[in-house]
Amino acid sequence: MKKTNIYFVLGGLLAGIVLTSLLAYNAAPGMMLKEAESKYDFEQAVTVFEETAKDMGWKIPTVHDMKETMRVNGYTVNSMKVFELCHPDHAYEILKLDEERIVSNMMPCRVSIYEKSDGNTYISWMNTSMMGNMMGGVIADVMGVASADSETMIESIKK
Repeated sequence: MKKTNIYFVLGGLLAGIVLTSLLAYNAAPGMMLKEAESKYDFEQAVTVFEETAKDMGWKIPTVHDMKETMRVNGYTVNSMKVFELCHPDHAYEILKLDEERIVSNMMPCRVSIYEKSDGNTYISWMNTSMMGNMMGGVIADVMGVASADSETMIESIKK
């Protein structure tokens, strides 16, 4: 093979790697984070979501009222609640293993319900199944189940 052909092939390979990296970098946020409009107003969406989560065996150890938090700090924002969700059975499968505890900084699962300036209510959540699949093993198994549960909870309020 001629030297110029080798340079041409290597240049094309390098350009392909750079282009793929740029596409992955730009697509990642849309793949990792999900958002959907709610069929309910803010208060009703919060109520239905909480009831559905509890009916499915999930605990809600903390609800962050971001509108109130911002208000006491001198800011005004639309209604927003961030739910921390924990299913003790799922959490235990990860936390009992030292080598899996690295993902504890993503626990518990979080879902946000908020109003936007268009007057509609939205839900956002992380694509835990995709994140778990990137890690494999027990984490993938547990996060897959947690993701399916989250999707069911969200379907209860999704438009």
